[in-house]
Amino acid sequence: MDADVLIIGAGPSGSVAARMLRKLGYSVVILEKEQFPRFSIGESLLPQCMEFLEQADMLDAVHAAGFQFKNGAAFARGGMRTEFDFTQKFSAGWGTTYQVPRARFDQILADAAEASGAPIHYRHRIVSADFSIAGHAKLTSADADGVKHDWHASWVLDASGFGRVLPRLLDLESPSSLPVRLALFTHVEDRICAADYDRNKILIAIHPKFHEIWYWLIPFSNGRSSLGVVMPEGFLEDREGHSLEVLRELAFEEPRLAELLTNARFDTPANHIGGYSADVSRLQGNGFALLGNAGEFLDPVFSSGVTIAMKSASLAVPLVDRQLRGETVDWRAEYEIPLRKGINVFRAYVDAWYQGSFQRIIFDPRQLDTIKAMVCSILAGYAWDESNPMTQRSAKKIEAIAELCP
Repeated sequence: MDADVLIIGAGPSGSVAARMLRKLGYSVVILEKEQFPRFSIGESLLPQCMEFLEQADMLDAVHAAGFQFKNGAAFARGGMRTEFDFTQKFSAGWGTTYQVPRARFDQILADAAEASGAPIHYRHRIVSADFSIAGHAKLTSADADGVKHDWHASWVLDASGFGRVLPRLLDLESPSSLPVRLALFTHVEDRICAADYDRNKILIAIHPKFHEIWYWLIPFSNGRSSLGVVMPEGFLEDREGHSLEVLRELAFEEPRLAELLTNARFDTPANHIGGYSADVSRLQGNGFALLGNAGEFLDPVFSSGVTIAMKSASLAVPLVDRQLRGETVDWRAEYEIPLRKGINVFRAYVDAWYQGSFQRIIFDPRQLDTIKAMVCSILAGYAWDESNPMTQRSAKKIEAIAELCP
């Protein structure tokens, strides 16, 4: 055996899982397709993430990095603005977090995992997986030179994110129920000097004509910001110009962004990702479990991706521990069903966002403080808090409250 556990991917879920497993005394090897540091979106963390970083003893390294402090979310549409302070949420737990350039953030987590004794083999692409022998998993990787390597372990955690390695190799992919959308994004030198702008909050702005088109503006601590727009597939068919020009043009159609980014330098090429929503037929199987985006990705609107990834690691590691100690583990009942509960809560809010009903709740000036605190908990990542009424029968609750909003 090369390790007790092989982990595919050194992103947040893989690194957090590796560190937690090393704390329990297991040998871990991480196989990562890319060479770190590498660019990734998902740059606005949610406070719920802090609990998982704390569990993995990674919080001190993150605190020391000097990332942009984050305490909430601001929303803008036309002349309407509203804010949510995460410290005023319904659920117990962390109320603040950070906004992070993911290349640096992911490198910090990966380095912490490696420092704990989990070696990372970068530029290793998984080409095959064999789980035919109970208790003996085999992965085959191809390195940067195309040389193949066989790896053997008792268990595999797939934290490959959008690569979705095991779903692809084991034919687990399932069509997402969410419509296909496109995200166009870049980093800018923002040069924001508006007195009423709060760098401690992500800004989510909505297109003045099309409520299903929205923007993110995520400020970093170095004077730069991540800027992105999410839109239906095909929306750009009539737009001409390079991606960066199109993104700038779209951003300046939204009044608040036009005001804030008047002096910004659009100095980095824009990138895009489409058809990112994904699902799988199951999140676990004989000898493996899927973590985070390798299993399911919803939408970037509420920054839930990293939270779901770390939550999956937190749920999976104690079960791997029990499995390797010879106990019987019901992975469906103890991992998949609990993880999907929170994912389905996020899904209800994503659906309601694009339908417009959740947007009405967000901007309702008469909103009760109790309702706002419960909604704030969802926005802060506490989708698994079953004491929050807004996590129970979420779709119906949102619809009922939205009917009372202007």
